Order: sequence, then structure tokens, then C-alpha cells
Amino acid sequence: MESSSGSPEARYLGFVRKDIRLRDDQLEALTVHARRLNRAKRNTGVRITENTLIRVAIDVLLARVEKVAGDDEAALLRSLR
Repeated sequence: MESSSGSPEARYLGFVRKDIRLRDDQLEALTVHARRLNRAKRNTGVRITENTLIRVAIDVLLARVEKVAGDDEAALLRSLR
């Protein structure tokens, strides 16, 4: 998805802002994996960020949302395994 100006650098302008709270271990892991994925890239296109990974995770969750059940975060996660 490119912005209306066509600039890949301004892609984020096409997204809606939503603040979330993450655990320290989640944010650290996201940072480590975003860096790893960027180093492994074969092209110099759009940078993979923590937000990129969060959007991908949300897409995976939404693709499986019919399987989600539970009364708390731990139970919801277990239902997806």
C-alpha cells in the first residue's frame, strides 16, 4: 500500500493511529525480530518495523477469530494454539 502521494516513506499516513500497551518482553521481541527481518531483506524497499509485525499479527488473529474463546488473555491465546 502506497500513500496517495506515491511515497513509500509516507505509507504510515494511510494507517489509523491506535495506541496499545505492550509488555516489555513483547516490545523487546518485536524489536529483535524487526531488526532480524530487515537484515535478511534482499531489497531496500519499505522498512519492517515493530508496527509492521503488530499489523501482521492482527491479520493472523482476525483470520482465525472464529476459533477464539476464553475469559481472559491467557485463555484467548490458548484457544488459538
